[in-house]
Amino acid sequence: MHETGDDFYCEQALSGKTPIDIVRETEDVLAFHHTRPFWPVHIVVIPRQHIPSLTQLDGVSIEIVYRVLDLVREIAAEVEAEYGECQVVTNLGRYQDSKHLHFHVASGESYGRNIESHEAKTDDPTEPE
Repeated sequence: MHETGDDFYCEQALSGKTPIDIVRETEDVLAFHHTRPFWPVHIVVIPRQHIPSLTQLDGVSIEIVYRVLDLVREIAAEVEAEYGECQVVTNLGRYQDSKHLHFHVASGESYGRNIESHEAKTDDPTEPE
């Protein structure tokens, strides 16, 4: 596990320290309901391997990236079919509070929280963006 204090996914979700509600999982990829959702439907898709971000893929097998995107595509298609709309978001740079590649698959009206500044507003440092 990658442990630096800035990776909720390795340090909390994948380690089991924070309980998660799994939507789907494969050997390489995990999808689960966001622990503090910003939308009525809010699923996070992550690689099990630590990958810093979409723009930091040095040394990462493109096959792993493909598997992550394939699961994002599958879940987004299911959400779109059920709710008629879907958005897929990934954050980079200062917008990315948790330094682990992840995609938000969401639908519905936002609960009004700003996803980019969520961590600064929460009292719980174990909560992901």
